[in-house]
Amino acid sequence: MAKFQVIDNTCLHRGGPLGEGEMDGDVVTCPWHGWQYNVKTGACLTKPDLKVGCYEVKVEGGDIKIALP
Repeated sequence: MAKFQVIDNTCLHRGGPLGEGEMDGDVVTCPWHGWQYNVKTGACLTKPDLKVGCYEVKVEGGDIKIALP
């Protein structure tokens, strides 16, 4: 079964679209300036004091449910 991770789509550097970034394992790289984020935790690997929102995901039957704040 596929695993899903949900983080905010906006890079904290200059607002780049993380959803258009390249994935390598658990890391997504912003396509604009290369900032990197762990998709499991939201942690910014480029600036460790920063973090994007990271949301719980559940698969129930054929539905994907995301717990938003």
